[in-house]
Amino acid sequence: MEQRIFGRIGRRVGVVGLGTWQLGADWGRVDESDALAVLAAAVDSGVTFLDTADVYGDGRSEQLIGRFLKSRPDAGLTVATKMGRRVPQTPEAYTAENFRAWTDRSRANLGVDTLDLVQLHCPPTPVFHADAVYDALDGLVDAGRVAAYGVSVETCDQALAAIARPGVASVQIILNALRLKPLDRVLPAAAEAGVGIIARVPLASGLLSGRYDESTVFAPDDHRAYNRHGEAFDVGETFSGVDFDLGLAAVRRLAPLVGPDRAMAQFALRWVIDQPGVTVVIPGARDVTQATGNATAAGQPPLDDAALTGVRTVYDELVRPRVHDRW
Repeated sequence: MEQRIFGRIGRRVGVVGLGTWQLGADWGRVDESDALAVLAAAVDSGVTFLDTADVYGDGRSEQLIGRFLKSRPDAGLTVATKMGRRVPQTPEAYTAENFRAWTDRSRANLGVDTLDLVQLHCPPTPVFHADAVYDALDGLVDAGRVAAYGVSVETCDQALAAIARPGVASVQIILNALRLKPLDRVLPAAAEAGVGIIARVPLASGLLSGRYDESTVFAPDDHRAYNRHGEAFDVGETFSGVDFDLGLAAVRRLAPLVGPDRAMAQFALRWVIDQPGVTVVIPGARDVTQATGNATAAGQPPLDDAALTGVRTVYDELVRPRVHDRW
């Protein structure tokens, strides 16, 4: 698998990683044995970057990864976790004391002394502008609790604020064929600064897999059922903030661009990989077939100009008026 480098820390990772929200919660039940099989299939397919968070299943995702790490001590994996969403979302919660407690819990869950990368998990906007927050994060590095830190963001403005900080190693942001705004300023700024870009929600919560239609029903404990209008958290995290029916229409417009040699999901992942400035894309997977299929996108040829233009046209005509100015 192609390797790319987080410029500010020099760490090299495979261009397709694995997002593990679904191994913790909010996507319907995933049994422990199935979760471990997904991790194994991804790593056996060349994945070296795993993304998790302390809030995914209240630690379940981290704990499963910790078990997997023990079984593969020489796999050369980079594990990124996130912190901050287990408490009320007020800027006052983002303190050095809480950072130490949160990272200690994640270290225990993962079974490691030092976290490879810890990210603030979509905190309130004032947090991105607080000098004390970055001082506290620097303190985690100095203390050996974390090797590097980054941020996960909802908006492009939040990303740009973080990129301007010299200690920030990475920005995790929603980027997919239905969410193009980061291409305008965020990816160029990150590339210039040497900040890694972790592209999340690359399949728009599965919309870009091409497997859904108007009759699809999601389980009650799946955020695609209970958060369609932002009832539980930012609506941009569910189907990238695109109305489900509008998203289906956009996917049908994209389908003729895919070609005979790729699945729709591989097309969508390859589109992300092809964007200059992307370090790693982190699709989720609930079974072995999805995990291995996602990884194969790394070895496929880049999209041609006609496909890239087609994605932009569908976005401009259908999606841009609904989402571009929101995030």
